[in-house]
Amino acid sequence: MYFYAMFAKNKLKPLPGRLLVAEPYLHDSHFKRSVVLLVEHNEKGSVGFILNKPLEFNVADAINNFPAFDSKVCYGGPVHGDQLYFVHTLGTKIKDSIPIGNGLFWLGNFEEVKLLILANLIDSSQIIFFVGYAGWEVGQLEKEILEKSWFVSNSDHALIFKTDSSAMWTETVKKMGKLFAQMVNFPKDPSMN
Repeated sequence: MYFYAMFAKNKLKPLPGRLLVAEPYLHDSHFKRSVVLLVEHNEKGSVGFILNKPLEFNVADAINNFPAFDSKVCYGGPVHGDQLYFVHTLGTKIKDSIPIGNGLFWLGNFEEVKLLILANLIDSSQIIFFVGYAGWEVGQLEKEILEKSWFVSNSDHALIFKTDSSAMWTETVKKMGKLFAQMVNFPKDPSMN
């Protein structure tokens, strides 16, 4: 058991709008040192999007007839990797958006997104697109949190929309407090320790 796992207490509960921060040695290749925005957590299970695994294309490259838009597109997770999702701060400007707390929303009418882009009413600091999502069955996420595979953190817009993807895990861990902050110094490969 690692030092931080023995002494650091993660008191936050998983709720929509909060972040899941992978412990430094999580072995799953999809989630290694990832930061996941939780968008749904209820009696049906949990859904989230990996924020710090950007893809090498923008949304206009992925969708035919989509207006030119310098947007961030991330690998959201291993579930439904053939579908596009989005998280935004535009609220009711996009019909059918689902609030997740902290001024964040997910989904909504995709045609309205395109119209807002064409009218220059959205910029890249207000929306992120994802290919696929991360999903957990009922009770699975709580079990993984108890096993300390994940830590729960509060989110903020600057972290989600403006932090460089390569620094996001480190920045999120540092904001969690002193006992967690030491995790950023752990090598990516535990055999190098």
